[in-house]
Amino acid sequence: MLCHITAARRGRLLWSIPFLWTLAFGLWGLSRQDSVWRDEAATWQVAGRSAGRIWDMLGNVDAVHGLYYFLMHGLFEVFGASTTTLRLPSVLAVAAAASCVALIGRRLAGFWAGLGGGLALGLLPAVQFHLQEGRPYALVAAGSAVSTLLLVSLLTSGGSGGPGRRAWPRWTAYGITVLVCALLNWLSLLILPAHAVTLWWVRAGRGVWLRWTAYGAGAVAGALPLVLFSRSQSDQVSWIPPLTWHMLIGPGILLAIGALGAWADRPDRSRPSAAAVGLPLLAVPQLGLIGLSLVQPLFLDRYVLFGMVGLALLIGAALGAAVRACAPRFPRASALLVPGVIGLAALALLPVELGKRAPASRVDDVLAVAGEVARLKEDGDAVLFVPAARRDTALVSPGAFTGLDDIALARTPVASATLKGEETDPARIRAAMLTRRRVLLVTDSAKVAKAPSAERDKAKASVLREYFTVVEDRQLRGRRVTVYERRA
Repeated sequence: MLCHITAARRGRLLWSIPFLWTLAFGLWGLSRQDSVWRDEAATWQVAGRSAGRIWDMLGNVDAVHGLYYFLMHGLFEVFGASTTTLRLPSVLAVAAAASCVALIGRRLAGFWAGLGGGLALGLLPAVQFHLQEGRPYALVAAGSAVSTLLLVSLLTSGGSGGPGRRAWPRWTAYGITVLVCALLNWLSLLILPAHAVTLWWVRAGRGVWLRWTAYGAGAVAGALPLVLFSRSQSDQVSWIPPLTWHMLIGPGILLAIGALGAWADRPDRSRPSAAAVGLPLLAVPQLGLIGLSLVQPLFLDRYVLFGMVGLALLIGAALGAAVRACAPRFPRASALLVPGVIGLAALALLPVELGKRAPASRVDDVLAVAGEVARLKEDGDAVLFVPAARRDTALVSPGAFTGLDDIALARTPVASATLKGEETDPARIRAAMLTRRRVLLVTDSAKVAKAPSAERDKAKASVLREYFTVVEDRQLRGRRVTVYERRA
């Protein structure tokens, strides 16, 4: 029984069990049946470029993800391009975040609160999605967990208000961690007002406020050039819909769950508590993103995924409170409460867990349609992409497109320092199509496809409709490849 294990061993178990538990969840079904969807395809194709080419591209697009692309470029260079290399950093990041939650929970609410929170993090549906995602959001969550652990260690050790010899390394690490998170996704700076609420809640002293302000301001100053420059690329998020009331249902449910966990923690303002740390970390980023979305639509849960660290901490606090309530009357059963609840939750969420590991959990799969192209193509065929962003299929699986002529392409993505390349004008696309006997069209499947909006795409559709006949049509996993032959 855990209650009879030595304190040192309990400390090791506290962080290692959540780490290994979350790692196992992440490695389970990591390849998602060898599928890669469009967001991950962007990571894949950019990471395969040289460092200089990535730098050139960031001047035109995706500057906000620059640090992440360079990190993935290094990993692809060392370990090769694969779904494992693409997603394993996110798995390790969430596992590390789970360990941090466990350590924070133990400091603030005891062993069982820490263990429960650490085990709960990887079970949260939003975390489950990004646990196996080749994008930077899991890394941001891990960094936010680390910065929160550092802040809690400073608040609970008393070193933050002392002479500074013991505290300054942790404050420096705090500022650097916040900065790195901001360079991965600058909306993670919303963690600073969350931490400010925590400092207010626990009535932090003047010395703490001064140090937090100095190191937090340093992180903001370091990220400010990226924030300002990336605003010039704001058209990248123009597809995000305006905020509506029904979009607030999810955040409302999360905040209600978090509030229950905070209430169970029975917080007071005489000491740092799980509620004082977890509730602001959950609520402030959500509310901050909602506020920003009133000015410009930005409301996507992945931008504030790091707030789930706060929710996990609050769930752990509720579990810890339940153990304390149960222990006087049922001491043996109380030691099984947290493992039992977590095990039942894992079983109850099994449909969600399976769903997140299926290709259907994402909008599309660029690898599956590449296989269909390889099967259907004939040497000398032309290929078109509608919209041009669907060229990602060819960029991730170039071998499948060997022998095909991309007749609309004027400059490749690498040469143009873009994600999708530059296409020639509609008249030239039309003329090139009319010289071809067969054309393969790669686009979205019918249920997710949108009507062409760009003039080039309208020209492609018009020529295919007027001069060509469909001879093969395959739709799978959100993508579609159609073979057209010229009418006699």
